[in-house]
Amino acid sequence: MRTTLTVEDSLLERLTRMANETGQPFKVVVNMVLRRGLGELAPDATPFDFQPHAGHLLPGIDPRSFNKLAAQLDDENFR
Repeated sequence: MRTTLTVEDSLLERLTRMANETGQPFKVVVNMVLRRGLGELAPDATPFDFQPHAGHLLPGIDPRSFNKLAAQLDDENFR
């Protein structure tokens, strides 16, 4: 389908550069970028994988107080 589209100058430059670098027609590059932006062409990425563990803090250590410790250290470094 043909349509008229108003594109910012900086985006036009980037799209034109992509078209020149890849040797693809401008309209192909615009469609590819739109598809990618809409999530149809997600870039290939390795899924993030992690193995959680219990952590086991020593008795008397409150994990909710870590932010207080960080704030104290920041105050000491600021002085």
